Amino acid sequence: MLPRAFAWQRTDTTGGEFVTLDDRRGLRAKGVAFAADNSLYSCRYELHTDEAWASTRFEVAVEGAGWLRTLRMERAAGRWRVTTSEQGDLGRALPAAPLSGIEDPDRLHAVLDVDLYNSPLTNTLPVRRLGLHRAETGTTVQIEAAWVLLPSLAVLPLQQSYQVLGPRRVRYRSENFTADLDLTDDGYVTVYPGLATLA
Repeated sequence: MLPRAFAWQRTDTTGGEFVTLDDRRGLRAKGVAFAADNSLYSCRYELHTDEAWASTRFEVAVEGAGWLRTLRMERAAGRWRVTTSEQGDLGRALPAAPLSGIEDPDRLHAVLDVDLYNSPLTNTLPVRRLGLHRAETGTTVQIEAAWVLLPSLAVLPLQQSYQVLGPRRVRYRSENFTADLDLTDDGYVTVYPGLATLA
């Protein structure tokens, strides 16, 4: 049993995310999310970091009508191992869906953070790992995250930046997207504009 729990309500579509976690020595989290955005699906995941909040293991299963995909990512000795499985045919429900996983996991060599698509929880990983919830206003960091798309479970390396705007507030940027995130004192997202709010 995990001692803490959070729930977010999606504000862009019908959906939400619920997670139980233990963050006393790094993070261990188990979550479930569902959404009706580009395809109706549910997602179950388990996420582990080391004590410094660098991601070490991420397992996720996504299911919709007539299909199921799974993804497992593990980081050891500075390298990621990525395995996938599929049952049914997501392509029938979502013809443009890419393949799951990543063809060359070595493209993730600089990655320490997993970023699950539209999951407020995973924004906490770089915030806590880099101490941004306690950093001075103006502090800006650049990272590369493993962006895990939903519902396909394709994995992409993605450049991201986080800028501290003030107490409990950071600006998140990736490519042409920007969002100013409100945080709890310990770095969890309370408001993600246009996406979700903490219930």
